[in-house]
Amino acid sequence: MSEPTGATRRRGPFQVGDQVQLTDPKGRHYTFTLQAGNQFHTHKGAFPHDELIGAPEGTVVRTTGNVPYLALRPLLPDYVLSMPRGAAVIYPKDAGQILAMADIFAGARVVEAGVGSGALSTYLLRAVGDTGLLASYERRQDFADIAKGNVERYFGGPHPAWKLTVGDLQDNLVETDVDRVILDMLAPWECLDVASKALVPGGLICCYVATTTQMSKTVEALREHGTFTEPQAWETMVRTWHLEGLAVRPDHRMIGHTGFLLTSRRLADGVEPPLRRRRPSKGAYGEDYDNGTGREPSLAERAAARAATKSEGESVSGTEAVSGTESEAVSGTE
Repeated sequence: MSEPTGATRRRGPFQVGDQVQLTDPKGRHYTFTLQAGNQFHTHKGAFPHDELIGAPEGTVVRTTGNVPYLALRPLLPDYVLSMPRGAAVIYPKDAGQILAMADIFAGARVVEAGVGSGALSTYLLRAVGDTGLLASYERRQDFADIAKGNVERYFGGPHPAWKLTVGDLQDNLVETDVDRVILDMLAPWECLDVASKALVPGGLICCYVATTTQMSKTVEALREHGTFTEPQAWETMVRTWHLEGLAVRPDHRMIGHTGFLLTSRRLADGVEPPLRRRRPSKGAYGEDYDNGTGREPSLAERAAARAATKSEGESVSGTEAVSGTESEAVSGTE
């Protein structure tokens, strides 16, 4: 059985081209690529790369200044936080939540919009494996180029399951029978139509947004769309601990808010989502909500409101056209 893509670079003695992470006595990390004949330089001295080539992971090397450095291959969380960036990366704590809560499985067909620097793409490719598919869409060519370099550097070359497209998801999505759609963008609600068409019944959409305003608008859009289940939203915070003898306590610093995650499942065609049976808190649907009715609107009411808004827009456009004609007539008379 052949090894999965990139697996041979994750085990065994260090080889030329491997990523190496050095840890100094103060716990600081330094990442570089092994090259025969090169040297690693620091203000604490230097040592040749050849000392590590062929050595096992966990080796300790000493610089010319007699400072010890622990040499290991970087874990994926270490790699994505140290790799070159164009856009901000999705932090490991959120990437882990996406893999687990969106149930990314081996062989899955996944669509990703908003590639950024390729951090989440790397996680997703490891999860879907060589037999799956990750179709990634990125608007900006410069971000796509950075992401491509980061992903190929990690796997040691192109990944057979990855398809990278430069352009808007709405205009370029061609994949069908998709199991998962991951949206990391400013306005995920604009992509719900194409995501719904691409997803199989029971498929899952996962949105990563930074603000409560984006989260609220995305949730309402999913509810109004009519092809998705009631969305779930959450965030995660990670706090490390200080461990020194009897001084065992939380660290003073932590990774707090980075973003919100929302998930929802695709319904079968022609099926209406069941109404939620829960009592909203007072003020959840106040006078400012849904034209002053002060209650949660039904799906039928939401559909009627959308139709009315569309009709209003067409009427206004028609009125403006008539007004323009009248103005031209008056000008001609003068």
